[in-house]
Parts: sequence; C-alpha cells; structure tokens
Amino acid sequence: MLNPSRSTFSSRVARPAPMGPALPPCPAASSHRPAAIPDRAALDSLLEDEDSPVEWSEEDIVFLHWRLLQEVGQLADPATPLEEKFDTLRWVFAEREKEDLPFSFVSCLRVVGCSPLSPIAYCGRVDAEDVRDRIRHGLKAWLEATLARYPAWVRDAVVRNPEWVEARLARNPQWINEQVKRMSVQGDLFA
Repeated sequence: MLNPSRSTFSSRVARPAPMGPALPPCPAASSHRPAAIPDRAALDSLLEDEDSPVEWSEEDIVFLHWRLLQEVGQLADPATPLEEKFDTLRWVFAEREKEDLPFSFVSCLRVVGCSPLSPIAYCGRVDAEDVRDRIRHGLKAWLEATLARYPAWVRDAVVRNPEWVEARLARNPQWINEQVKRMSVQGDLFA
C-alpha cells in the first residue's frame, strides 16, 4: 500500500471542499458503549475455535451495525485505498433485493437509528436514499482526491476501465502498489 507522509501530499494534492458528513446528523452521541467487545487477540482465539460458539449480546450486534456504518466516513479520506472505497460503495449501493438482509447498508441505518442500544443518541428511521444521495454528491471529489495520490497511468485506468481495476483489486488488494513499485524499478517501457 502506498503510505507517503501527509506532509508530502499536503502541498501537491488539492483536498476536496468539505461537504459535511455523508450520514445525516443525529443528536449527540450517548455515553452508552458495548460492554463486552473483546480485544483483537481474544477475538482471534474465539474465532479460531470452530467448536465453541461465539456468543454475541444484542448490544454487541447493534455496535457492529454502527461500526459498519463508520466505513462510509472513510470515503471522504483521500488516504483510504481504492479497494476499500470500492468495497464500501458496493455495500452502500447494493441491489434492492439485498436491503432487508442482516448487516446490509439499509439494515445498519435502521438498527443504529432506532435501537435503544445504539452508541449514538436516538435519531429514528433514516432514509437510505437521502444518505445515498449525499454520498453520490461527494463521490467525485472524494475519488479525485484519492486518485491524485497515484501516478497518471493509475488514474487513467480507473477512469477508462473501472471494472477492470476493481476486478484486479478484488483478486489482489495490493495490485496497484505492486504495479507502481514494478514501474518505478523497471520504468515505463512505452514512455
């Protein structure tokens, strides 16, 4: 993954004008937090043991819905890798028949907005199409800011054939980074 320092890009990359959050504002966050979310090592050991079931409280499940929604905020961050942005966009704009499935974007909005166990204050049902419209509105600037971090050939590939780039990234999330490294070592044979 490309990991240049922020100071390197602050002078070269134009930041998109902030348009506000993609998710609508809700009342102030509550101090309510899930009590039993294990640390990473404990979670890994629980998941490795296939014979013992992992017990999730209702509070843990609501928190997981909230955590998934936090990924939408990463769309506006230019440092978020393209592959992660594509994954988030596939989830947000999934087919209508998937909206009622557990942990779909629409389901997460409903659970987090309406559950008394939510880590945010109650805000009621949130119109998923309104949120999607906010995301559509900011998407061009967000993607341009991310693409500005890459060489011109990557930007051209994403603009001209996004499905091809997405397929490559789905098979290997490090594909762009590997190609950038290879090009820096070998140079562009067609330049």
